[in-house]
Amino acid sequence: MKAFWKLSYDPGIEDLDPMLWETTLDQVYHQTMDAFPKRTALAFMGVEISFSELDQYANRFAHMLLSNGFKKGDVVGISLPNIPEYVISVMGALKAGCVVSGVSPLLSLDETAFQLKNADARGFVTLDALFEKYLTRIHSTLPELKLVAVAGVGGFLPAPKRFLGKLLGKIPKGKISPLEGKTIFQFRDILRSKQFSPARPRVDISPGDTAYLQYTGGTTGTPKGAVITHRNALADMAIVSSWLHLKKGQEKALSAFPLFHIAGLFTSSIFLSYGITQILIPNPRDTDRICADMARYKPFFTANVPSLYHLLMENPKFKRMDHSTLKVCVTAAAAYPEDSQKKLEQIIGKGKLIEAYGMTETSPLTAMNPVMGQKKLGSIGLPLPNTDIRLVDPDTQNPVTQGEPGEICIKGPQVMQGYYKLPKETLQVMDAEGYLHTGDVAIQDADGYLTIVDRTKDMINVSGFKVFSKKIEDILTDHPAIAQVAAIGFPDPKKPGSELVKAYVTLDEGAGFQGSEADLKASITAFAKEKLAAYEIPRDIEIRKELPLTSVGKLDKKKLRKGSSLP
Repeated sequence: MKAFWKLSYDPGIEDLDPMLWETTLDQVYHQTMDAFPKRTALAFMGVEISFSELDQYANRFAHMLLSNGFKKGDVVGISLPNIPEYVISVMGALKAGCVVSGVSPLLSLDETAFQLKNADARGFVTLDALFEKYLTRIHSTLPELKLVAVAGVGGFLPAPKRFLGKLLGKIPKGKISPLEGKTIFQFRDILRSKQFSPARPRVDISPGDTAYLQYTGGTTGTPKGAVITHRNALADMAIVSSWLHLKKGQEKALSAFPLFHIAGLFTSSIFLSYGITQILIPNPRDTDRICADMARYKPFFTANVPSLYHLLMENPKFKRMDHSTLKVCVTAAAAYPEDSQKKLEQIIGKGKLIEAYGMTETSPLTAMNPVMGQKKLGSIGLPLPNTDIRLVDPDTQNPVTQGEPGEICIKGPQVMQGYYKLPKETLQVMDAEGYLHTGDVAIQDADGYLTIVDRTKDMINVSGFKVFSKKIEDILTDHPAIAQVAAIGFPDPKKPGSELVKAYVTLDEGAGFQGSEADLKASITAFAKEKLAAYEIPRDIEIRKELPLTSVGKLDKKKLRKGSSLP
């Protein structure tokens, strides 16, 4: 049986009718707005916005774009934290037939300029603080950029709370000034102006039109824009919603995934399409805020990167909280060691944690553990319905036998159309049969569950032996003194073309390890010798207070590799 993994699906889960995604995001959202107009769509720091209000705000934003000459296919970049203005901008841009491109507020000046220029962005939504810090310095290099909408983190907060937040420095602020050749709007003026109608605009949008131009993280090179159509996005939304057994208009959810990232955009899209109240978290490191909102709204669903779950577990409030209403706890976007997953389940309850797998190029999810069926900690789960996954040898491209490691290749309706303006790079990852080569190496067991063992670019070559960095990380995380691990390879000075293993670790402060740093390194090395082959044992161990993360919370091995060598 080709798709033998389907035998492990929850009862009732099967391939869906492709006609379900022969529509557009705006049409799906309109159905929700009409069905649940008074239900709370967004909850933000005590402020609640109904689906009807959200619909009208987005309509005004769409009319603002259209009245300023925007046409179907024009790109609107959005660089905001998780605040209501982000959701409004996404919905409004889509209603106008425009393309949404998330821009991380954490990018550098040059990185921001690169993405806006590469995307040919005509519109840009950003924070007042970023306007003053970045846009005033790069606007002259962006001739395609014609319109800028400026928001503040506290835009939807009551005036006294907003004033106090700025006074105390808890809310960033920046000066807005004219920019030659650019039209500038204050976001609040767009929502209040009688010039922009609250009625839905009429724009001819098709399922095959581009909805998102989402840039890859760029941890292994220059970021590339993945072209994702309405059909691609809706296919993945329909498949995952079915997998999660979601019910419309009945639930509340909290996702701290940033909306500029495909995972945050995706979860928000599902909430909007199912009439689910979404709790917005502007600062994902503010675990006190997350705990307060979870206690107040009692969400049934939460989704975070592993690094944020780690931060939450360090907060005593999270440990003491009643998690009985939390039913689904999704983790994705980065590797999550099995030992750490067990520790989280001790807090939230067994069977709630669901590890998933995805990437920007696949809109994003393609594999997931079942909700009701067996969950295998440390596994990314089963290939989702309507999705074919094959594992191939990275060198020969031949399919591997079951139980052997191979590169994950994916074919399904959620796979992107290609990289924007990069046909050669697109051909490098898309084969003639339509499979996307992910660069991730996995093993599939007899039940169909997949376990990531490494990235092809993270595999370490030690004298011809393939060493999987994830294996080293998972094993060393079991050491009682270790909180996090990142394993990389660095050039072996005695063997050109070969590498040695180096491990960067952070410590578990609650472990109470006694002894010097040298004693700790010796303990870790002794532990590794018991668990790993001789060529897998780290030649060097570096202890750090924290490990570098990308803007979405993934370990940034690119930074660790820079200048890495023997001490």
